[in-house]
Parts: sequence; structure tokens; C-alpha cells
Amino acid sequence: MTLSTSHHIREQFEHCLAVIRQASVEILLLLNVHVSEGKDPRWFLEQLDSARLGLGGWTAVARQLNLNDAEMSEFTLQLRLLQQRVPQYESGQDVSENQLIAAMRFVTALEHLRQQQPLLMYSTELASGNDIQQQQAHKQVRAIELMLKGLIQQAWPDPTRLNNHLKTLFNADRVRRWLKLGEINDVLSGMMFSELAQMVVDKKEFSRYYASLFSDPSMLTLLVEPRKTLQTFLDDIRQIRNCLTVQQSLSPAQILLLDSYYSQITRPVQRAFEEGRTRINPAGLMAVDASELHAFWEKAQKMDRVTGGDLFEVRDTIEKPTQRAARTPEQREQLISGVLWGAVGMMVIAIVVGGFWLVTSSKPQQAVASTAQPAQPQEMREMPSSRETLTRMGITWDENNFRSAINRNDTRVALLFLQGGMDWKLSWTEEAMSAGFEGVLELMLRYRQQMVEQKPCRRFINTLSHAMSNGESLNSMRKAYLREFCTVPAVVKRQQHDVEMAKRRAQAQPDASTKKWQSIQTAIYEVIR
Repeated sequence: MTLSTSHHIREQFEHCLAVIRQASVEILLLLNVHVSEGKDPRWFLEQLDSARLGLGGWTAVARQLNLNDAEMSEFTLQLRLLQQRVPQYESGQDVSENQLIAAMRFVTALEHLRQQQPLLMYSTELASGNDIQQQQAHKQVRAIELMLKGLIQQAWPDPTRLNNHLKTLFNADRVRRWLKLGEINDVLSGMMFSELAQMVVDKKEFSRYYASLFSDPSMLTLLVEPRKTLQTFLDDIRQIRNCLTVQQSLSPAQILLLDSYYSQITRPVQRAFEEGRTRINPAGLMAVDASELHAFWEKAQKMDRVTGGDLFEVRDTIEKPTQRAARTPEQREQLISGVLWGAVGMMVIAIVVGGFWLVTSSKPQQAVASTAQPAQPQEMREMPSSRETLTRMGITWDENNFRSAINRNDTRVALLFLQGGMDWKLSWTEEAMSAGFEGVLELMLRYRQQMVEQKPCRRFINTLSHAMSNGESLNSMRKAYLREFCTVPAVVKRQQHDVEMAKRRAQAQPDASTKKWQSIQTAIYEVIR
């Protein structure tokens, strides 16, 4: 990294920090936390935790900020990533490209938050955007999309084999739809950006066909592995592309972020091209005139209107069509009930037919004169399903109503939601944990298979640690949840590290606070190890 480049990155990073500090003051004020000035990302995260405790949970924080659960989780995740990358910052110190990317990603999260909550008025302008930069962004997104198509075509040069492979990965109906939307004999031209990206970053596909092309040790290192970093970058680019397809100008933060993404994604492929390991030339894809660029985006806008927009995030793996969703408890009950009632019906028919045969064979002359009226079988009434029961109670099938039932310890309503097959997340139990609602917590634990939150333990343990620091106990219910969901090797290893760090802080600064924190971390570790 040259001196001028390093200086430019540091300037942009310090500008991002200034934006974050200003925004943090307004956000905390909205959450009833009064501070005189903003500080570093770690401080902001700690203040948000204090606001959560004051308001009664992340749900209340999200409500104040006009965010849904997913948006709130993403916001805190971005902030945690930034504070991990930048635990402390002194003005003038060296800044890496990954630190700048983490800061710019959080600035774009702040932009989204400001759009959702009109009461927030902070500025996120990092630089003055112009038409040249907007046009460059259009070129970069186009080049990345064409590069993805080129990489897939290089891995599958035979169109027939590619179509069959796509049918295996997705399903025949989707392939037929792509062929209908795209150009003749070009299935990839009918796919959305997220679907192309999914083809490349899928675990098996990436390791088999694309890993060697993205093997530059200096690129795609923001997260634990290049594939995961590429997946995250491409999903962010999908959202930027959505803005461009509806002819919305990008913010300066989005332009700077896209520029970093483009460099990180295309540099390894460009090097592979120069070494003769691929035919895809990213630099050549950027060399496009105005008319060709306009035609590309005109077609993209038309496709966007037909498909309704690229709304699906780039996931970790492709969901195989052969994977059938497991039946819910309610569906299993209905299946068993249907089989049993069918058996009863067959028995009733057999008895009626047998009786009729006995009567007609013994007294044929009386059968004509007086036909006995067969007794009508008793009407079999089917018990109402869980959803029907909720509807009769005036409760709609909505996760917010489910969460409300958990928060007020309403085991009857919560059980109906669970029997109906509704999934739940570990974070939904925070308020019930603090209130000591053992009834609903035991119920949720019985339906542990329906807990679908990905990697829930970091947040759960963090929430539990703060609750214990405020005087709450590590009771048997919390221990049960820790043992059930957090005894995986990665979580145990991370907690062991947290215990070691707490021990070092207690040794370096032996006071009541550090010793208390050490005992809390150790107690949690003792449960899950």
C-alpha cells in the first residue's frame, strides 16, 4: 500500500468515524440515553446495550428505531463487526482496507436507519457524488454481473449440461422460467443477480469450480474465509443494483463501498486472467461505451419490472429441491387423524355390507316388503386445528402475536402457535428470561426443534452476561437453555477466550467490577463446556 493510498484510506475512515459519532448521539437520545458526544464503535455498542436494558429488550429498541427484527439484528451485527475491526483508534494511525470497508458498511446501515426513522436527522455524506461517479458505479455493477456469468459459463461450457446442472441445483420449473425470460439458448440471461451470485458462492460449487480464482491472500479477508466474504459483498451489491434498476442515485457511501467491493472481487480474477488461468477479463468488461451501458441497464430495468425485483438475499448454500420440509406437529397429527378416521370408515362400511348380506340371505321375501332403514353413522367431527383455534380466539397467525404471548407468559396461546408449526428464535425469550416466566420457557424448550435462529449464542450470552451484572441469577432455566443451544465447539471456544480475557483484565486492574465480570464469564463457561 503506497503512502498516498494509505493517507486517502485514513482520511475516508476518519470521515466515517465522524459520521458514526454524530449519528450515535442522535440514536441514543431517541433511546432515552443522554450523552454529550459520540465516541468509538465499542462505546456505541455498550451504550446500545444499556438502552436495551433500560427499554426492556431489543424488541423495544427496534420499535423505537422503526426497524424489524431482521433489520435490528443486521444493524447490531454491522456495529459488532466494526468494533471488532477497530477496538480503539487514535487519530493518524494506519488503517487497513478491511477497517475502511467495515466502517463504510456501517455508514450505509445508518443511512437505512435514517430512512426508516424520520426523527433522525444526522448527515451521512462522506463526499460529494457526481455524474461521473454514478456512471462508474453502473459500469462496476455491470462488470461484476457479466464476470459471474462468464465464470459460470467457463465452468459449464456446454449449454445442455449447464441446464441439466441447474435443474439438479434448483428445479426444472425455475430453469424453464429462466429460459423463457432470457435470450435464446442462454439460461443465465434469464437469472437474477442473486441467483447468479448463489451459483458461485454455494459451498460445493465454490470449492469445486471457483475457489482457485479467488485465492489471493490479500483480498476478500473481511470475514473468516474468502467465500463467506464474497457472499457478503455480493449481497450488498445486489441491494446497490436494486437501487440502480429503479433509477435511484447512489449515496456517496454506497459509491465508495461499491468501489472497494469491485476492487476486492475483481483483482483476484484479473490476476488469474493475466496468468492464463481464466478467460474472464474484468478490465475488458469495464471498457464499455455509453450506448452499450445504457442498453444493459434498460434491459435490467425491464427484467426488474417482470420479476418484481431481486428481493432474495445471497444465501450460504443453494436449497436443493429434493429437500422436503419436515412436517410440523400439527401436520403429523392431521395425518395420523386422517388415517385413523379412514380405518374407522372402512370398518363401518364392512359392518353395514355384512349385515345387509345376512338379512337378504336369510329372509329374501321380507327384504322386498320391508327394507330396514340403515342407521346413519354418527357424524365424525374433526377437532379444530391450532390455527383455527387461534382465529376463534381473535388472534391472527403472526409472529408478533406469538412473541407477545411469550412475553406475557401465556402458555396456552404460545402452545397453539408451536403446535401450528411456527418457528421461533432464541432472542424472543429475553424478556421472559428476565421476568422468570418458567412456564412458557419450559414450553419453548419442548419445541426446541422449531428454534431456527442462526448462531444465536453470541447475543444470548451477551444479554445473559449483562443481566447477571445487574444482579440477575444464572438460574436453572438459563442453564438449561445454555446447555441446549450453546454447547457447540465454536461457542465453547469463544467463551473460553472471553473467560481468559476477563481474567487478564481482573489481574491488570483488580477491582470489584473486573472480578465480578470474570466470575460471570466463568460461570457461563462452566455450564457449556
